[in-house]
Amino acid sequence: MFKSNIKINPIIHIISLNVPYPPNYGGIIDIFYKIKALHEVGAKIHLHCFDYGRGMQMELNKYCQSVSYYKRNRNIYKQFSSKPFIVSSRSSKKLLTNLLKDNYPILFEGLHTTFFIDHSSLADRIKVVRTHNVEHLYYKLLQKQEPFFLRRWFFAAESRKLEKYQSILSHAQLIAAISPNDTKYFISKFDNTFWLPPFHSNSEIKTEVGSGNYALYHGNLSVRENIEAVLFLIDTFKETQINLIVTGKNPSIQIRKNIAKVKNIKLIANPSYQEMMELILNAHIHLLPTFQATGIKLKLIESLFMGRHCIVNFEMLSGTGLEKLCHLANSKEEFLNKALKLMSSPFENKDLIMRKEILSKKFSNNRNAQMLLNAIKDSYLQIK
Repeated sequence: MFKSNIKINPIIHIISLNVPYPPNYGGIIDIFYKIKALHEVGAKIHLHCFDYGRGMQMELNKYCQSVSYYKRNRNIYKQFSSKPFIVSSRSSKKLLTNLLKDNYPILFEGLHTTFFIDHSSLADRIKVVRTHNVEHLYYKLLQKQEPFFLRRWFFAAESRKLEKYQSILSHAQLIAAISPNDTKYFISKFDNTFWLPPFHSNSEIKTEVGSGNYALYHGNLSVRENIEAVLFLIDTFKETQINLIVTGKNPSIQIRKNIAKVKNIKLIANPSYQEMMELILNAHIHLLPTFQATGIKLKLIESLFMGRHCIVNFEMLSGTGLEKLCHLANSKEEFLNKALKLMSSPFENKDLIMRKEILSKKFSNNRNAQMLLNAIKDSYLQIK
């Protein structure tokens, strides 16, 4: 897509929707490892973070020329703005002042951070938006899954606002979509869209051949999407001989209560980073159902780079291009039957070779960081 194959070392502003450290959930994983990869290929980064609880993180100073923090304003009255709450709560005059100190390109991480993208003072700047989802569709799915009325009302209102607000992307020179499916959606509306695969924690494939003795599900266990996935797995694997470990941050009361009733399923809450990595590496099977076919699930990428067999459903796999590396199952019966079969099947060297061939083509962090920089350079040349 891009004319330039020349390595460039630009200075760039990145506006992050949250403080991107520690990298322990979806979008933040993508943002942090993108910053790290851009630094490694020579970019100089001025990072701007909206903070709502994480605080200053010295680790970010290793990769950035400067790091600025702005308080996210989550006042309830922001919900009555014509702009989506995820956008209106991330506005800061100080941010705009800092952006106007120079004329470097600006990378907006998520539609969330685009409050100033149409500001007249930024009209001549190179502006790139990294889309983490088709947000209004994502919020519509959240609405369907949410059991509480007031939150359903909020998600429904936010979805409507996001769909209308999405046209703001016409002010960007580039839209970097996170998945092939999202790329198809955005390119139908904005022809300056390209696929920039997700960034992740792995510089190499660490999967070990051989066998483990348990199946694993990992994720943020307070998120409704993941709660539904865990309940699905509990119902599927209770009263079986398969040992299942569920691990992740802040497990909901619903997850805790349901796992407590089952002998062969163990909950490991809020593991350390090292403990999580060991659990992923040593598992024999990664169980990866989802009921939201939005964006691309970073837990799938992490599992393929570090884990052994992966059983996924259609919503997890759709549009990823990773079909050859996964075992597809959609019903509870299919998940159980595939797991029973795979528990006695070692992960072999031929499986590892195929994994390396496919993942190295599309999911190299440094390759994709350079692709982003070349895209920015080409946009600059077109403007000139």
